[in-house]
Amino acid sequence: MTRELPPLNALRAFEAAARLQSISLAAAELHVTHGAVSRQIRVLEEHLGTSLFGKEGRGVKLTDAGRRLRDTAFDVFERLRSTCTELRQAGDAPFVLGCPGSLLARWFIPRLDRLNRDLPELRLQLSASEGELDPQRGDVDATLCFATPPWPTGMRVNELAAERIGPVISPQHPRFAELAMLAPVQLMAEPLLHTASRPQAWPQWVQLNGLDSADLHPGQGFEHLYYLLEAAVAGLGIAIAPEQLVADDLAAGRLQAPWGFVETPARLCFSSRARNPDPRCARLLDWLAAELQR
Repeated sequence: MTRELPPLNALRAFEAAARLQSISLAAAELHVTHGAVSRQIRVLEEHLGTSLFGKEGRGVKLTDAGRRLRDTAFDVFERLRSTCTELRQAGDAPFVLGCPGSLLARWFIPRLDRLNRDLPELRLQLSASEGELDPQRGDVDATLCFATPPWPTGMRVNELAAERIGPVISPQHPRFAELAMLAPVQLMAEPLLHTASRPQAWPQWVQLNGLDSADLHPGQGFEHLYYLLEAAVAGLGIAIAPEQLVADDLAAGRLQAPWGFVETPARLCFSSRARNPDPRCARLLDWLAAELQR
């Protein structure tokens, strides 16, 4: 009798599809296409010489052989995940937090010295990313970002604060006194600074204020929110941003928010894997919650 195992990629694809009861959800979790998961399952079925899934309406259903393999595969992969987590912690590996660059630069880094003093054992490593952050990625232990529900499966999401966005302007702007007196509807006639990383920010603010986004007049654009806010601090125009990202600038008087902030459906979230979470997540989560209340 051969002791050869099936291809591990095929087993991994099958385990995810069987656990989630969906090829589409498995593809999303594994960051591959629906077709790639289907092909891996066919490879596994050919290797084993038996069908693992059968058709049920528009979806799929496990066969008896599929249910048997699912139970074994789930147990094996779960033990592997648990052991790898224990080994990383035993090896004193740093805790890697994924965070968008703008949030990292404008909120997290100014507080990093205090965090290192409060949690010296954490050995935090920050990973900047402008893309969709997903704690299922193998290179991060958790993520901190603004996101909008519903939350994906396989994630433990802790909502830390509501996102509030609003226009900001520097007192160094040559027309500051005049512009600060404008009503929101009058503000829309001004050339407004905007960013490609969040093109919906101004239209969303306009909608939340009951105005018509067709009246917007976009001005200078920037690739990232960080650059946008640096331009605003330099007095180049009116920008828009989440309140948390300009809180330090407002406190220091570098920016002002004469038009206030409005709440959006998004939340500042700390997200980690639902299964086998790193125990250090709880300590960092508590620290973040307390810091946001300062």
